[in-house]
Amino acid sequence: MDTTLRDGEQTAGVSFNDEEKLAIAKLLLDELKVNRIEVASARVSKGELNAFSKICKWAAEAGHLDKVEALGFVDGGVSVNWIYDAGGRVMNLLAKGSLRHVTTQLRKTPEQHWTDIKGVVEMAAAKGMSVNLYLEDWSNGMMDSPEYVFAMMDALKDCSICRFMLPDTLGVLHPQQTYHFCKEMVNRYPGISFDFHGHNDYDLAVANTMGAVEAGVTGIHVTVNGLGERTGNTPVASIVGCLNDKLPVPNTVVEAALAHVCGYVASLSGIRIPENKPIVGDAVFTQSAGVHADGDSKGGLYENALLPERFGRVRKYALGKTSGKANIEKNLEELGIKLTPSQVKLVTQRVVELGDKKESVTTEDLPYIISDVLKGEFSTGEDKIKVVNYSLQLTKSMKPVATIRISIDGQEYEEVASGAGQYDAFMKALWKVYDKLGKPHPRLTDYAVSIPPGGKTDALVQTVITWDNQGSEFKTRGLDADQTEAAIKATFKMLNLIEKQYSHETQNS
Repeated sequence: MDTTLRDGEQTAGVSFNDEEKLAIAKLLLDELKVNRIEVASARVSKGELNAFSKICKWAAEAGHLDKVEALGFVDGGVSVNWIYDAGGRVMNLLAKGSLRHVTTQLRKTPEQHWTDIKGVVEMAAAKGMSVNLYLEDWSNGMMDSPEYVFAMMDALKDCSICRFMLPDTLGVLHPQQTYHFCKEMVNRYPGISFDFHGHNDYDLAVANTMGAVEAGVTGIHVTVNGLGERTGNTPVASIVGCLNDKLPVPNTVVEAALAHVCGYVASLSGIRIPENKPIVGDAVFTQSAGVHADGDSKGGLYENALLPERFGRVRKYALGKTSGKANIEKNLEELGIKLTPSQVKLVTQRVVELGDKKESVTTEDLPYIISDVLKGEFSTGEDKIKVVNYSLQLTKSMKPVATIRISIDGQEYEEVASGAGQYDAFMKALWKVYDKLGKPHPRLTDYAVSIPPGGKTDALVQTVITWDNQGSEFKTRGLDADQTEAAIKATFKMLNLIEKQYSHETQNS
């Protein structure tokens, strides 16, 4: 059960509008193919109601309504009506799973709380709704007041409750505890369906979720990119890899859809995926050490079961101070460039030198490094596309305007365009030139800006732009004290890389 749209939206600073929620719900059920989604909390806001209603309407038409769930509360039936009137038919009722929560927060006796729960469950059942029950703070309940947990289960196990959901609300468990406590529940109450809901405060959510599955729970709760309260919930990509490779446990999740869904949610949430995030991080299928590239070339010695192709990705070999000859050769192979052994040695030395200066070296930098190192021996040629001049105008209450003059194969072209920002205006003027010449141009897919920590207003800005050129994705980098200038440098680097690649392919054909 994916709870990105409920618990995941409790991430500090994250809020999805109703259209974004609907789009994510469709991706989760139709593309990623999770079994259930929790998409709202009852009574929270008018916006939450609108989003939930839209999702329920779509789900009913698509045959998914029984897979859409909403969090409800023990409130005398207010949540039941809120969910039902919006079109929902499954309520995840939040109850107290520890004695401390009942007596301190609710200030009620356990028996009073259970009676209230039964009343809400009966109201929902009368409307034909399904009810699952969250035992909030269950992990602390099992540690501090297990007799309360078992008495609660005894009081409610014969009610119309489909699944009892066991949250590690504060992320306090370790894997052995999780296994032991879940095993106690499963053995004591055979025939009852249990879910485990992990939190990641000790960075143990994935391990704890695995322990719960091994103990016999039949449902687990996840979020895309591990979004959620505080440190977040069990990340769907990580646990799917574990379910498939380590247990293994059959599931319906489509591995090849993980990168797309995780990237999409990252763009909407504003919470970027760390580069080293398992399965979906940018760098997780990148080898840095030269010995690793050498071993892969000689028989995949540094590969594991998490092959990038499973997730619609490819293995890459980083360039830097730990690069060896094998790293360089792997990247040259990707570019379609062949060098002699002595030339590879010279290029490797220069890449290591750049890495020692903490400069990031990319595959796209290689042609320039080769040209610089080997000079007349191997040259990629002079840039065919150059900036002759440009002017960027920014006026209050008016759209920025760019006037550019560029040179392509020695012929100059000039255009003017306005845009949402200075770089946008520059790009629109640039593409005007390309469109007039009938030249295809790539699509910008990501734009990232970084400034060194503690940098001042004159600090260098690094702009890294990701491009998609007819299905082939690559990045270019520009470095300058001015952000727009850095972006323009990255752009013209991209244009010349494409020209050089085209020339290389033409010569080979």
